[in-house]
Amino acid sequence: MAQPEIEHGFADLGADRLCFARTRLPDAAGPTLLIFNGIGASTELLEPLMRALTGVETLAFDLPGIGASKPSFFPRRLRGFAQLARELIDALGIERVDIMGISWGGALAQQFAHQYPHRTKRLILAATSTGHLMIPPRPSVILKMATPLRYFSAGFFRMVAGSIYGGDFRSNGELAEQHLRRMAPPTIRGYANQLFALAGWTSLHWLRELTQPTLIMAGDDDPIIPMVNARILAGLIPNAELEVFDCGHLFMLTRLRETTQRIEGFLQP
Repeated sequence: MAQPEIEHGFADLGADRLCFARTRLPDAAGPTLLIFNGIGASTELLEPLMRALTGVETLAFDLPGIGASKPSFFPRRLRGFAQLARELIDALGIERVDIMGISWGGALAQQFAHQYPHRTKRLILAATSTGHLMIPPRPSVILKMATPLRYFSAGFFRMVAGSIYGGDFRSNGELAEQHLRRMAPPTIRGYANQLFALAGWTSLHWLRELTQPTLIMAGDDDPIIPMVNARILAGLIPNAELEVFDCGHLFMLTRLRETTQRIEGFLQP
């Protein structure tokens, strides 16, 4: 099946101007898959995944201060980012969505599904956790992730890629080079707002209230989100299933064929 074309556009939502990317399929049977990205990451990093999902319409956007979206004047918590996502799908005329969140975006996906249950059909959580109350990574990994320096310094990224992403990044330097070519540096304000939004946030006390069918995906060598966090999510969300890949934090790129097959199988109407 031919890969879908990715359309790019901008949406003006009050004081915010968001850059978005989407694929549209004439014969798509299910809802659009709205994808929330990791911290500091722009839609360019999602494009291989969006092209590989040949049976699912997709939508992703740059949060304020990330990629081509201008920074917001006021910071937001996760609840505010979920509202912004809802305003975007309203503006695009999309009534109901499937939601996928990757890493930091997994927290936003949980928040959106909890905040707007009637707008969320199914939920996919990839390489993510319950937020502030989680089994943490090693302190050295936390320190490397707390700064956006990996987006601004190619040398620093090459030095830390294996230790923060794990899996194939530990031994394959070409993966780091490919990832570097897709990376666009965030603004400091945008990155700091994402850190602020997640500070102190946890979904532990309401995960059992989520009613959407949920697919949880994790890498078995993920330094950022240790595997046990995926098992916690799977144990607390009532209608959840867990899929583990033999790779690290970015298994959605290094195991692209396997992950897209699993996603499309899960999203079958």
